Amino acid sequence: MPVNPNRPAVQGVPAFPNVPSLPEVPDAAIVAVPGEHAIAAVEALGAKGCRFGIVFTAGFAELGATGEGLQDRLVEAARRHGMRLVGPNCLGLFNAAQGYFPIFSASFENGWPVPGKVGIVSQSGAYGTHLFAAARDRGIGTPVLVTTGNEADLQLADFIDWMAASDEVDVICAYSEGIRDGTRFVAALEAARQARKPVVLMKVGRSAVGEAAARSHTASIAGDDRVTDAVLAEFGVHRARTTEELLDIAYVAQKRIYPVGNTLGVVSISGGAGVLIADAAEAVGLPMPAMPEDAQARLRTLVPFAAPRNPVDCTAQAFNDIGVVGAFAESMASDGGYASLLAFFTQWGASPSIAPRLRAELKKVRDKHPDRLFALSILAPPERVREWEADGFLVMEDPSRAVVALAAMGRFGEAFARQPAEALVLPPIPLPAATPNEAEAKRILAEAGVPMVPERACADVEAAVAAAREIGFPVVAKILSPDILHKSEIGGVLLGLADEAALRAGFATLMQRAARHAPQARIEGVLVAKQVTGAVEMVIGTVRDPVFGPVAMCGLGGVFVEIFRDVAFRRCPVSEADAEAMIRSLRGFPLLDGARGQPRADVAALARAVAALSRFAVAAGPRLLSAEVNPLLVRPDGVFAADAVIEMATPDRGDLRGPHGGT
Repeated sequence: MPVNPNRPAVQGVPAFPNVPSLPEVPDAAIVAVPGEHAIAAVEALGAKGCRFGIVFTAGFAELGATGEGLQDRLVEAARRHGMRLVGPNCLGLFNAAQGYFPIFSASFENGWPVPGKVGIVSQSGAYGTHLFAAARDRGIGTPVLVTTGNEADLQLADFIDWMAASDEVDVICAYSEGIRDGTRFVAALEAARQARKPVVLMKVGRSAVGEAAARSHTASIAGDDRVTDAVLAEFGVHRARTTEELLDIAYVAQKRIYPVGNTLGVVSISGGAGVLIADAAEAVGLPMPAMPEDAQARLRTLVPFAAPRNPVDCTAQAFNDIGVVGAFAESMASDGGYASLLAFFTQWGASPSIAPRLRAELKKVRDKHPDRLFALSILAPPERVREWEADGFLVMEDPSRAVVALAAMGRFGEAFARQPAEALVLPPIPLPAATPNEAEAKRILAEAGVPMVPERACADVEAAVAAAREIGFPVVAKILSPDILHKSEIGGVLLGLADEAALRAGFATLMQRAARHAPQARIEGVLVAKQVTGAVEMVIGTVRDPVFGPVAMCGLGGVFVEIFRDVAFRRCPVSEADAEAMIRSLRGFPLLDGARGQPRADVAALARAVAALSRFAVAAGPRLLSAEVNPLLVRPDGVFAADAVIEMATPDRGDLRGPHGGT
């Protein structure tokens, strides 16, 4: 039902002068009129009873403050009538299974969607249709495409959630330039995970975590892109770096085989290709265990000069007896037990003299083991590829790309197998009115469950000497000030003070350095602490991400945290098991695990501290911008926080905004 006040017909279809004159209530409406007219159209449609609008019109929030005001009015007009919107500034959507195409795109001139169950949702209209067209040209069926544009109302997360529940979609592909609502996004990813539907996401763009939390080490090295990576990994989402990778993953995921404990077995006619594949598998963490010794011996009886370990090189000699190729492949499936199989046959897969017999042999293996992922790396024209695919094989020219896609299936399977985390009910924790000094920060975190080094806050030198006598020499002395967060940068930390004379001299030195380097800082004295030796220095912390809320961090600590940036992130709260996984993911983990004969550090105690700090961050609420312990001294007999910083939000800085812009 076209609505146009200036024409009696549009493209041969009778038109109506305005929305009230429509003979019935439309289920959905395309809005393709400029600016203010779009707002009036939505108002009229809502009053008519239409409940869904697809707004092609541009010129809203993407243009800045003036456009944001128009967009707010557009949403208000829709909400007055309970109407939902896609867009504005979007290209629309389609559902090919229903023959519904409210979208404008030249991509259909080259073909319509092919049958399949891969759904696409994209914040970019042009790139969304590019993904559809690329998938179609590769033979990947995409029955549903949604472009979300400015997301004034419905967002990327809403359509991921819909696809998670839809029988029309088995695999979800998404393109994102920014996550607007972390809570909705996380809920959608969890819905997809529980529905066992893989999500493949291209997330582009980088930005800082936010100016409000940029003063701590944790905040300065986080960046919302690294936090996004952590959130995607939490729900088993594959973050594709390129369109090619996204399509590779979607192509393989259509098999709906997601092995837990994925392993790769490789059979090849080229030793060099086998090495290439092994390198690719190691890079993505896909195990390639060796074939059993007895199976290797049997394979050598078939081809004495074969290399049957894994990758299994049957050599080109096997093509003199195609049955040998089938025997090798069957042994890898049955004796090796690999969840994923990759065969490298290069141009032999299209050879008129070889390919038909090779297909027949390998199809026997494929039919006998339908629960395995079986990929072929061959060079063949499209009609030959379709024949292999009709037999149930995955076909990819580049074996390295095949490895990446096969590895992703295992990560999907492991994510699907995880039980949902139990929701924690944490009582709120009262926080001080302003950013506390180090001693107060340590007291707060100690109450939250983070062990501290024995120490005393001392207002004068005599109190410092008395504290050192009680704690026991040697001691560490540090400037105590809520205004000096990183004391080592101004020489505000003195180590190894062995006796009273050294401590008295050190106290005077600290006061002089504070006066010289931070004359405006409030100095509350000196913190005297027990010196702990034989420890690995780590950093643990939390930062309030503007999208996903509090996020935990753990990494190599001390002054090197911003140099090496060897850190792991995860949304709070973090369980002790997840905290240990974070710790073990660090490149520097061997330092904790007894590298070069050193005693093993207490990793379990470190994990408990990370988990405790993460619970504190949730319970503290939005007033907590960041909390950091650096260094956290990790010894074989436990962990000891040597320094702590808590940073509070203040209304005058505009810090009291929630993770989604709320207060």
